[in-house]
Amino acid sequence: MNDSREQYTLANGRTSINALPKVSLHDHLDGGLRPATILELADSIGFEVPASDAASLGEWFEDSADSGSLVDYLATFDITVGVMQTTEGLTRVAREFVQDLAADGVVYGEVRWAPEQHVAKGLTLDQTVEAVQQGIEQGIDDARGEGKTLRVGQLVTAMRHADRGLEIAELAVRHRERGVVGFDIAGAELGFPAGNQRAAFDYLAQNFLPVTVHAGEADGLDSIRGALFDGRALRLGHGVRLAEDIRIESSDDENTFVSIGGLAQWVKDREIALELSPSSNLQTGAIAAWGDDLQDHPFDLLYQLGFTVTVNTDNRLMSNTSLSRELSLLSDAFGYDLEDFEVFQLNAANASFLPLDERQDLADTIIAGFQSA
Repeated sequence: MNDSREQYTLANGRTSINALPKVSLHDHLDGGLRPATILELADSIGFEVPASDAASLGEWFEDSADSGSLVDYLATFDITVGVMQTTEGLTRVAREFVQDLAADGVVYGEVRWAPEQHVAKGLTLDQTVEAVQQGIEQGIDDARGEGKTLRVGQLVTAMRHADRGLEIAELAVRHRERGVVGFDIAGAELGFPAGNQRAAFDYLAQNFLPVTVHAGEADGLDSIRGALFDGRALRLGHGVRLAEDIRIESSDDENTFVSIGGLAQWVKDREIALELSPSSNLQTGAIAAWGDDLQDHPFDLLYQLGFTVTVNTDNRLMSNTSLSRELSLLSDAFGYDLEDFEVFQLNAANASFLPLDERQDLADTIIAGFQSA
């Protein structure tokens, strides 16, 4: 089972990717559990899981998630969400989540999760947010004890197929001074446009809480358009299918011409960050229109055309990955080097939901870290 402590290096074999300062923008709490923790939490509450040891359970998650379908991929969360229904479970998972970020060299992370999915055993929405924040703070203290410094903020998420968007938006605003930095909608994308949650997005805009929206993963350009204009999204969760608005044509003289459609041009010109997650995008079939190998991912196309691309894990457990591993895979696929990695991290820092001055401080931290690499 891959974890954040596995070491990755650039092609020269000398530069440690793990040691580089990194920013994680798209990372689901219920997709980042340790298999051993799932087993222990499941045992404590009598919850049935599909394997009896950590290694086998980790393999089950990766195999089950590698389905080519977002719906099948999301089904694996029945297990992780099932063991995250108590204060103790939520706090422990959040604490270990932050520990694993720190071990992977992350200096700023935003963790997204849906409180409405964690109230089955009687917790209130506010209690779930408080439990996760307690775990985050414990994890930060643990990292500090190991000489590492990082910050982590919560992205409170509403499930787009449910009818609780405004309630969850109000929850996010209530906790904005106690760990919450932004809002998201997630879940089944196809058939559940962002416009269905318009009341929530209006409320968030009125209260100046920033928004990212899952779009362009299991649905195409209309979903992205809705995220931008109904959701007022400042970032696109995945957004990989924005490449459908880009045409590449070859002429008779073997020249290549690229045509960018109006929607893609808007995203590019406004520097709206794409929260791309290479391994996850393969697993869910998000890049099926381009191929079934990482080299087919439109990541490089978007990067070369000047879009604000960022690298993310999405769900570390389901993809058996870490941020360092995702960067390593991209380097293998497209030949990226230290300079490219720095661009990706600065893109993420600038797109984070921190205040402007703090975003600049984060960028300075990244620049200093890469200079010393």
